[in-house]
Order: sequence, then structure tokens, then C-alpha cells
Amino acid sequence: MTRKIRAAAAIALIGATALVAAGCSAGGNAASGGDGGKVTMTFWHNSTTGPGKAFWETTVKDFEKKNPNVTINLQAIQNEDFDGKLQTALNSNSAPDVFMQRGGGKMAAMVNAGQVLDISDAIGKNATSEISKGSFKSFELNGKTWAMPTNVDPEGIWYSKDLFQKAGITDTPTTMDELNADITKLKGAGIAPVAVGAKDAWPAAHWYYNFALRACPSSVLTKTAQDLKFSNSCWKQAGEDTKAFFDTEPFNDGYLTTSAQQGAGSSAGLIANHKAAMELMGAWDPGVISSLTPDGKPLSDLGFFPFPEVSGGKGAPGSMMGAVGGLSCSAKAPKPACTDFLNFVTQKTVQENYYKAFNSIPANQSAQSVVTEPYLKTVLEAYNNAPFVSNYLDTLYGQNVGNALNTSVVNLLAGKGSVSDIVSTVDQAAAKG
Repeated sequence: MTRKIRAAAAIALIGATALVAAGCSAGGNAASGGDGGKVTMTFWHNSTTGPGKAFWETTVKDFEKKNPNVTINLQAIQNEDFDGKLQTALNSNSAPDVFMQRGGGKMAAMVNAGQVLDISDAIGKNATSEISKGSFKSFELNGKTWAMPTNVDPEGIWYSKDLFQKAGITDTPTTMDELNADITKLKGAGIAPVAVGAKDAWPAAHWYYNFALRACPSSVLTKTAQDLKFSNSCWKQAGEDTKAFFDTEPFNDGYLTTSAQQGAGSSAGLIANHKAAMELMGAWDPGVISSLTPDGKPLSDLGFFPFPEVSGGKGAPGSMMGAVGGLSCSAKAPKPACTDFLNFVTQKTVQENYYKAFNSIPANQSAQSVVTEPYLKTVLEAYNNAPFVSNYLDTLYGQNVGNALNTSVVNLLAGKGSVSDIVSTVDQAAAKG
């Protein structure tokens, strides 16, 4: 999923649970949890299969064992459906007690609507000492903290070392010219260069996000999150760069109907089964890829490199897209039961198990010692050296603008829209609020 990250933290994909009204927070409010009464909570997450789903089931059982008065009802929701269902539940006053938090404009809308719990005074000593301040900043607004960091998801390009070698590629590209040259080599070897799940919109739009990160100064990205004005010329430049890349036809056959993370035919599945060489995605991708390999194990030849630099851009070289993953409590969740669970998830052993389940970087820095995969170490090195890390733009700028942005980029890819349409579409969405 589970995008929009700052310092040496860690966090990857995270989840939450159930659209069943009977299990929602109204049930959790039957008892406060502070007087020894029974408490029932709901938890929505986006890990629908494999080790990730098993991790949340085990973690909840372990928490319930230590807190026998608390029952947590779990439900896994497909990532691409998650935000819409959560927003509907929040607006209808039937929100889950615990849910995945992406931060950015999406979180700000929840905070402004009074739909999420302020956890500032409930963050435990363990979380405070072992999770970086930079990670917590992703969930701060109006001087308060609204979610507990769980993982860090820097973004870049995941690739098959075997397919690169087959195409005669000896080094990973650092510039767009080098990437384009490698794509030509892969095509010449009969290999689909880049997998993209354009059916889900956001994976294709992430190419525009990264071109914007290269074209725009960090000050523009930050200011736009406040005023939602896309008047700076760098937004159009990012569109031109995106179109120029799309025009090279780098993607797998059928990319417009390819999903991102569901099944062997998804973009992640194409990487897992050596049907394509590269995919642009966040640091949760290794876990998704692992679940889609023929043997269900991590891809042995998986590698990572940061998004290449683009000549003439005004973004600081080395800047990255990414996001801190986290968990929030709904405004009506039983406290302290809900915040106790959030603190429980940050414990070192739980975070180590998170890494093992998702093959992804944990937020607890003391748990990062278990990260052994070379590709994740490469991610951490790039992340820790990045001069600026931006949350994913559809998260940073809120759901309305984000959806408009994603759709307009896919329209560009499908030949149904223009570069100018990207800016005009997001401007219209911003004007509607």
C-alpha cells in the first residue's frame, strides 16, 4: 500500500480492519477500557494475503493475551479500495477504532473534521526513544500527533539483476538518459523493461510525482501542500518530462489493464516471475513481490536504485518520494485501549516480526538491525542521505486533488489527455476543496 519521511526512520505498509457496522467503534465505546471493563475494537488493515495478513492476526492475538479485557476484530481490505471505504466510514460515523494512516492532506482532512484521536499524551517511552522525531513529524499537525509511525516507505525502482545481466546492463542508471539507454537494451533482449499497474491509476501517476520531485524545488512542493496552487512552471515541466518518458513506450503489454499488486499478472507479479525488469514503487514492494513468486519466497535477484536524476531540474539531487506508514485511532475509539495497541505495535520484537512479514523497513530504529537484504540496505542508505523526502503527492495534497492527479496522468498515458490537462484538472479539484 499501503504513499507519502525524514531522518533515519523506518516503516512500510500497514493495515486496518472491517466495514462491518456491528464491529465498529460504537461497540468499542461500550466500555472505556480504563475501569477494567470489556472493550471491543475494530482494526482495518490492507494486508489481504500471506505473511502480512498472518502478522496482524498474530500481533492482535498477542496483544489480546496481554490485555484480556480487550478484543480486536480484524478485517483486511484491498489497498486500492482502502481509502475510499475508510472515508465513507469516517463520514458516516462508523469508522474503525484503529486504521492505517497515510498522513499528508488526507490526514489533515480527518483532523479538521474531528475524526481522528490526538495521541500526543499517550505515546509511550519506548516509541519516543526508538522512533525518530522525523518519522513522528509526518503525523504532526497543529502541534499535536495524530498517528503512531510503524514503517518507512522510500520509493525508487526495483529491478531484476538477472534480467539486467541478460540484457547486458552492468550498472544501475543514475540519470534518465542512462535509464532510457537501459530500456532500449532490455527491449533488444526481448524483455519488458518496466511494469506498471495503470489499472489502479496511482502506480502510473508515481512517475509524474518523481518527475515533479526532480523539476520542482522542495519549497514549491511544500507550499503547494498549503495553498493547492499549481501555477509554478515546474508542474508543467514535470508533465513534459513524464510525457517524454511515456512516449518511449517503456511499459509492459496491457499496462492500462494491469493491476499493481493483485496476482501474478499484476505489475509486482511481473517482477516476481521475471516477466518484466523494473517497477517504480515504495519500500513495501519486496514483500508484495515475495508473495507472488512461484515459491512464495523473496526474489533472490531483486535490486533497488533511486529514481534517476533529470537534467535541468530544480529539485535537490538525491531527493526521494516516500512516506511514513502509521496507525491512527478514530476520534471515538476507546482510550487507553486503542493507544495501548498503537504503542504495542512499536515494540522491538513486534517491529522485527513486521520486517520479517513484509520484507520492509520497520519504524523502530532498534529493530532495523534485522534488515539484512542488500536492496533494503540500499534503500536506507539513499533515504538517510536524501536532502528532502516528499510524501506521495496524492497523499500530500489530499484525496480530491490526489485522485484528479492520478486520473489525469493515466489519461496522458492512455493518449486521452495532455500535459496541460494535468495542471488544469488538479486546479479544478483544488477549487472544489
